[in-house]
Amino acid sequence: MELAIEMILGALVGYLLGSLPSGYWLARIVGGIDIRQYGSGSTGATNILRTLGKGPAATVLILDLLKGMAAILLTQRLLPGQDWAVVAAAWLAVLGHSKSIWIGWQGGKSAAISLGILLALHWPVAIATLGTWIAVLSLTRIVSLSSVMGALTTPLWMYLGQQSLAYIAFGVVGGAYVVIRHRRNIERLFAGVEPQIGQKLNVPLAPPRVNQPFLGLRSRRLSRRE
Repeated sequence: MELAIEMILGALVGYLLGSLPSGYWLARIVGGIDIRQYGSGSTGATNILRTLGKGPAATVLILDLLKGMAAILLTQRLLPGQDWAVVAAAWLAVLGHSKSIWIGWQGGKSAAISLGILLALHWPVAIATLGTWIAVLSLTRIVSLSSVMGALTTPLWMYLGQQSLAYIAFGVVGGAYVVIRHRRNIERLFAGVEPQIGQKLNVPLAPPRVNQPFLGLRSRRLSRRE
């Protein structure tokens, strides 16, 4: 019973931090747009990069990493030595990032926040996962494929790093979830139409809903490109 309560507390901490829609908020502030109506519809850094550029994308990436780290570090502080409670926080942070209560149960694809979680859980595993991501990206220049391969290899790095069963379980479940979140990308990969980094994704979406009072120079450039 005590473990169940600890896991519920960890899950609550993880979800509340993970669900903060940093990409959505930044796109509203910087570009005056609803990022869900552009590109892939994701609120993550890759879609921000294609839509608003490198600066906003880097900011979102850092914020998502910090969200993941904060969820783990806070839970470890509240519940020291309770690996399963920490993993519950990790799982729900990943879920909250992609299914945020604040923006209609939408969000990103959970790759960046997962890396932040790994940095807080055991940084060598995070470095190994990031190394996998970089290696695949250097060969293919496809971010989604790099994220999928990083997710698939995370349980292996956890096992080789002699991590606890709870941490390995996070690697398996969290990695599988990241792959599932990339299912549309995987379909495009098999169809040969998944864009490389720097290329624009052409997918049918609803007409963009633009918040006029927030429009700035970047929004005008975006309109000209489209």
